[in-house]
Amino acid sequence: GGMAMRSDTITAVGIDVSKGKSVVAIRRPGGKVVKPPFLVNHNAEDFRKLILLMHKVGGNIRIIMEHTGMYWRPIAIALQQAGFFVSVTNAILIHRFSDNSLRNVKTDKADALKIANYGLTFWSELREYSVEDETRQMLKTQSRLYERTSGVSVALRNGLISLLDQTFPDINKLLQPTYRNIRGHFKWVDFVKHFWHRDCVAGMSSNAFMAAYKRWCEKSGYRYSSVDAEKIRQYAKGTVATFPKSESTKVLIVQAVDSLNAVYDSLQILRDEMYRLASCLPEFHVVMAMQGAGEITGPMLMAEIGDVRRFTSKNALVAFAGVDAPPYQSGAFESKSRHVSKRGSPHLRRTLFQITTVVLRRADPQNAIYSFMDKKRSEGKHFYVYMVAGAAKFLRIYYARVKECLNNAD
Repeated sequence: GGMAMRSDTITAVGIDVSKGKSVVAIRRPGGKVVKPPFLVNHNAEDFRKLILLMHKVGGNIRIIMEHTGMYWRPIAIALQQAGFFVSVTNAILIHRFSDNSLRNVKTDKADALKIANYGLTFWSELREYSVEDETRQMLKTQSRLYERTSGVSVALRNGLISLLDQTFPDINKLLQPTYRNIRGHFKWVDFVKHFWHRDCVAGMSSNAFMAAYKRWCEKSGYRYSSVDAEKIRQYAKGTVATFPKSESTKVLIVQAVDSLNAVYDSLQILRDEMYRLASCLPEFHVVMAMQGAGEITGPMLMAEIGDVRRFTSKNALVAFAGVDAPPYQSGAFESKSRHVSKRGSPHLRRTLFQITTVVLRRADPQNAIYSFMDKKRSEGKHFYVYMVAGAAKFLRIYYARVKECLNNAD
């Protein structure tokens, strides 16, 4: 047909993606529209037809689409598996790109023709969607699941504590509340499954409880100490329960513990998997070497930031996190009633605050972020102000180091 061309003819395929369907347009240099916009539904049959059409059109084909939510994934992956060059681009770049067409598209979104034109204009700078991008995508999906699961664990933990207030009050404070075993379980949670009522402990002689507690420690993988055992027994004797020591009370506590531990198990699996995926990315060692980035926060940080090269500057990354200097703060004047900006990614902000908290706790005078926050603190700044400032500083350092690392890896 008249459409087919030499194999080296530059051919840009613009895809405007939405939920379950896409609009596709094909252009060549010199304002030549090979195929005006047409609809493709996201199903195997339509993808097959699209791939056939593209083979028929021929030329040196590059496919460009916007990075919106997850909608772009089915069509991008289908086309990539068919062997085409697929580039997934930040929507803002396309939106800002003016292609001088007189057609004023009413919607805010760029249409397929404009996306194709963007591809022609920035042909040599288009980055191909890669295995590394796929790893990042998976890491981000897992990080979000981890965050949701974490929220569930907090709710279940509080539920268990309020039940224990009726059977064995404050036992969670007596056994170091942060002590966990290899499976990621907490000692006090496992303890109350076996000793679910103060009478389970107080009703025994000292020697009988010590023996029972020792057996339990060995079975559950916790350290045993006779001092602990005596402390728990004395505590149980002095505390008061409002629920009777009955089968029905036991069912409540045991069920609450089992659901909580099931969630802790999933968190442990997700943590391992996030760490494994993050370690496949080129910047892993650079990020993990930064003070404050731990085995959980490091991978989460990498998940939420993604490829730093998608940010034009370090300030663009800071704005994305929403930790940039808030408005109404010029010189000596400072507005009193102002909260951190609500724009930006709340997920990234949460991770950053966990990191700056660690930096504060370590209080290492050699650390640039700590000394910066400490200086703000000594100036009498509010806690939130120096936390936000510290988070922004951390991101600027992150941007510089990781960008250098990725450019060297290329």
